[in-house]
Amino acid sequence: MIELIQKRFDEYKAANPVEEEQAIKEIMQEITLYALWRAGFFAVAAFQGGTSLRILHKLSRFSEDLDFILKEPDSGFEWNGYLRKLSGYLEEFGLKSEVIDKSRMEKNLKKAVLKDSSLVNQLNLSFLRGSKNKKQQIKLEIDINPPEGSVFEYTYLDFPADYEVCHQALNSNFALKIHALLCRPYLKGRDWYDFNWYAKQNVHPNLKLLKAALYQFGPWQGKKLTVNELWLKQALLEKITGIEWKDASADVERFLNTTEKEGLKLWSERFFSGKVEKLLP
Repeated sequence: MIELIQKRFDEYKAANPVEEEQAIKEIMQEITLYALWRAGFFAVAAFQGGTSLRILHKLSRFSEDLDFILKEPDSGFEWNGYLRKLSGYLEEFGLKSEVIDKSRMEKNLKKAVLKDSSLVNQLNLSFLRGSKNKKQQIKLEIDINPPEGSVFEYTYLDFPADYEVCHQALNSNFALKIHALLCRPYLKGRDWYDFNWYAKQNVHPNLKLLKAALYQFGPWQGKKLTVNELWLKQALLEKITGIEWKDASADVERFLNTTEKEGLKLWSERFFSGKVEKLLP
């Protein structure tokens, strides 16, 4: 199996230690998705978030975590059964990974973490050679009480073998991204990078899902809202005026290649206001 992984790694043509480490993590993400499919995980859950855009839709920025939502709310969901199977399937690829459930009983977001140093020791590397004790870490998070209104789709992938992933449709993924950038209590530049990507793809958010998410969590929690394009446009423009764009671009810069980094010079209130005007004329 290591020959298959080495071939995949070589395709990245990593030019520095950061790109090499990102390639290793992304390969681990893909193998983890395959293992979760083998474990029956996608019968109850859907892939979403930035990494889903990266793997399924070729988003240019690298993404660290694997984010999921349950198709139906289930307060009794537990990672453990899936993690045991995940660990076994990873061993088939020579990965002797540590998989830990980090969930808390009272939280709607159930977390787990995968740690691995075995892959680094098996690959022919240019920059991280000799880093035998360096563990790569991937976080897995799942919302067990998702808002109503998501639309799901299915995509076939072929690395490390053929498998099927259930994931949010782009308009639903966009709705939850907008919810995050409107309601997150701290600035995350990756939110705005993804927003720009959606706008360029001319994706319009699932407003039903957005309304349900706003009602469930954030400053509009429990409030009756008329969530239409006019409301959304005003909310986004107000949010944009209060952002320090140098800080936002600094957050996302390390996840981009040189060409993409150049575009960060444009980030400003005027730039993103123009994106909103184009998306929601």
